[in-house]
Amino acid sequence: MSNFETIRLTAKDSVAKIMLNRADKHNAINALMIRELRQAADQVANDNSVRVVVLTAAGKSFCAGGDLNWMKQQASKDRAGKISESSELARMLRDLDELPKPLIACVQGPAYGGGIGMICVCDIAVASAAAKFALTETRLGLIPATIGPYVIRRLGEANARQVFMNSKVFDAEAALKLGLVSTLAQHDELDEVVQSEVDAFLNCAPGAVADAKSLCLELSRNQSINQLDYTANKLADRWETLEARQGIDAFFNREKPPWTK
Repeated sequence: MSNFETIRLTAKDSVAKIMLNRADKHNAINALMIRELRQAADQVANDNSVRVVVLTAAGKSFCAGGDLNWMKQQASKDRAGKISESSELARMLRDLDELPKPLIACVQGPAYGGGIGMICVCDIAVASAAAKFALTETRLGLIPATIGPYVIRRLGEANARQVFMNSKVFDAEAALKLGLVSTLAQHDELDEVVQSEVDAFLNCAPGAVADAKSLCLELSRNQSINQLDYTANKLADRWETLEARQGIDAFFNREKPPWTK
């Protein structure tokens, strides 16, 4: 795996870990982190040995949102420069959102602004019961625009309206009720709970997992498709795969399929 300055990327036993690694800055997002996260997403997407990806963070905070120095730099740019930089952030979120592998967030501490955006592009988010959350953009005179599509998809409009505009800090229980996170765990049990989520994916056919994720995104976001025809064809495609033959044969022969742990 490549060397990075603002993140760490490691892989072991079919699991890649992308760690936000600016603990001294509460893992705040800057231009370099955006570029490196895009590079890391590209690497794990194209690494056939990786079946699951965990997004985690160093230190006490998951992510404090945008780095203040980075935001000051954006404020000094002309309109084209502002749009260019925010577009890079949007592409980073898109790359993580569309990653053809399951993406699990391990949220060990506070997540604000863009940190919530990164949680929202994960398939599963396991959070410490002590974690705090907030969309703090309006306190700075800004809006959560780039992360907005992912936040609203994750929470739904009614829930998003409760936290989208007021910059209020909310706790992990509220994050669970809003749908921001999937599961809560005591801090010292986080790794164990995340591993249980990883293990569930490792017992599934990797190609089927990737196709199921793609199907979920397509059905929820593309209202123009004929869902009857689309799903019938997608299932037929799956029936014709080696994985399907192996999985069904293993079931009837009472054997483990080749992809299980």
